[in-house]
Parts: sequence; structure tokens; C-alpha cells
Amino acid sequence: MNLLFLCTGNACRSQMAEGWAKQLAPGDWRIESAGIEAHGKNPRAIAVMAEAGVDISQQESTRLTPEMLERADYLVTVCGHADEQCPALPAGTRKAHWPLADPARASGSEEAVMNVFRETRETIRHQVHDLVQRLQEQNQ
Repeated sequence: MNLLFLCTGNACRSQMAEGWAKQLAPGDWRIESAGIEAHGKNPRAIAVMAEAGVDISQQESTRLTPEMLERADYLVTVCGHADEQCPALPAGTRKAHWPLADPARASGSEEAVMNVFRETRETIRHQVHDLVQRLQEQNQ
């Protein structure tokens, strides 16, 4: 299984999804994330994932390539912009859209912003867990 998470900038949501999938999916799955653009990694996303025991600090913020799309069995867009801008998928590639709010747009105190990142982390954890279970059941 080749699982690809797509976001606008590959900085927060898709990075968290990649990290969770690497933790929750079988070891022989290929897990990637990419962006329509590459904005670099968000330090708050790295911090809240580390709080949950998932190290995403070595992941790269990458731009979507035709090769990534070609090898993807399942694509998940995690923001509206990426869903709208997603190129045509190869035949047989399945797709889901998770309309997740961008935690990088949160405002307020540092603690309030970090809490938004934590909420996003937990939402993504549950969605990745459910997706991995569903895909495993379908492939048995």
C-alpha cells in the first residue's frame, strides 16, 4: 500500500498525518506527504507530535511530483485548497478528503495556539487510525 497525504504547503496537517500513518500502518506500507507547494515544516507541529511520542522532525516538506501521484494507491487531501488543486489521479488511485482547519492560522496566546495544534493532532490521529483499519480490512 502506498499512502499519500496532500496539503497546500506540506507544513502541518499532512506532516502530522504522515507521522501518524508511519506509527499506525503496517511496516511494509509506503507513507508520504507532499504539498501543492513546500512551505517548510512547522515547529509547533513537530512539538505537539513529539508530545504524543511521534518524531516528525526528520520528515521533509516536499512538493508533489508526478511520480508520487503515480505510485499512490490512496491519496488523502487534508485541506480544501489541496483538494481543489489536486491534479488528475491515475486510474485505480482511491481518494479521500479530510477538510481540516489549518492550525497555523490559530491566534491568541501561545498556549491557545498550541492547544489548537493538539486538537488537530488528535483529530488526525483518529482519522489515520480509522483509515488504516479500513484499508487493512479491504485488502484481506
